[in-house]
Amino acid sequence: MRYKQLGRSGVQVSEIAFGGVEIGMAYGLSMKEAHAPMHEEDAVRLLHKALDKGINFYDTARLYGRSEEIMGKAFEGIRDEVVLASKCRHFRLSDGTLPSSKVLKELVKKSIQESLKALRTDYIDIFMLHYADLEILEIGELYEVFEELMQAGIIRVPGISVYEPEETALALTKGFWKVIQLPFNLMDQRQSAYFEKAEEQGVGLVVRSVLMRGLLTDRSFRLHPALKEVQDHIHLFKALLTNERNNLPALAMQFVSSHQAVSSVLIGIDKQVYLDEAIAYFKGEYLSRSELEMAKELSYPNQAFLNLAQWDKNGWL
Repeated sequence: MRYKQLGRSGVQVSEIAFGGVEIGMAYGLSMKEAHAPMHEEDAVRLLHKALDKGINFYDTARLYGRSEEIMGKAFEGIRDEVVLASKCRHFRLSDGTLPSSKVLKELVKKSIQESLKALRTDYIDIFMLHYADLEILEIGELYEVFEELMQAGIIRVPGISVYEPEETALALTKGFWKVIQLPFNLMDQRQSAYFEKAEEQGVGLVVRSVLMRGLLTDRSFRLHPALKEVQDHIHLFKALLTNERNNLPALAMQFVSSHQAVSSVLIGIDKQVYLDEAIAYFKGEYLSRSELEMAKELSYPNQAFLNLAQWDKNGWL
C-alpha cells in the first residue's frame, strides 16, 4: 500500500480510501438495484481486514445509515491507527431552500456531536460539508463554526464534498477548505481543470465516482437503450487495456491514481473480493503520459450529460 500526504494538511492517507456507504445502508447503481447493507459483524470484520491490508483512510457520513456506528465499533481501541472522514447532515430543506445561517451553525454542531458519538471518538480527522454548492460556499457563518470546531480540537482538517467543477473553483478561491472530495473518472474529467491549482494551494483531493457506480465495469454491457451512446463510448477505453491492466475497473482506478494531485481514491467496498481486487489494482504502476493523454482525448464529449441521479429518475438505470 502506498501512502500520500493529504495536501498540506499534515495527514498521511492510504492511496485507497474505504468508502463506507455500502456497509451502512441500501445502495446500488439505482434505487431498483440497491442491495441491503452488510450484517454488522461482517462489516466490522471487513473493516479490520482492510486495515490489515494497509488501508488507513475511512470515509463515512451522518447520512450513510449505520456506517458511522459500525466504524465506531470496528475502530474502538485502535482509533490512532485510522484516519476518519465524515460529513455533516444535508442543509437544504424539502423545498430546496436553506435555513437561516444561525440554524445552519447549530445544525453543524449537532451533526458533528452525533458523528462523534457514533464513531466513539472525541475528534474527526476530516469533517466535511456533505454537498457544498455555490450558495452554501458563500455562507460566512459556516466558516466561523468550522473554525470554532478546529480551535476546540474536534476537527483536524476542514473539507467539503462537491459535485460540479464550478464548486471546486469557488472553494479554492476561499482558501479555507483543506480537503475537497470530488467526482472524477474516465468519462467525466472536468474536475481536472482545477487539479494544478489545488496542488499549488496544498489542498488534498479525494476522488469518488471512479467507477461511475459500476458503469465502468461489465455493467456497461447492459445499459438502457437511451444510453447506447454512453455504452458505446465506454467500450472505447478498451484501447488502453494491457495484459497487466486487463479490465475496466483496473484501468479506471489506475487512471485516477496517475494524477499527482489526487491523494486518495475512494472505493466502495462491501465484500472481501472487492477489497482484494482494489488492492491488486493499486501497484504503483499506472498510466504513462501518452496513455493519460489518450484517456483525456477519450473522455465523453458531453460530460454534463453524465448525471446518474437524473438517469435514475428517467428510469434508465
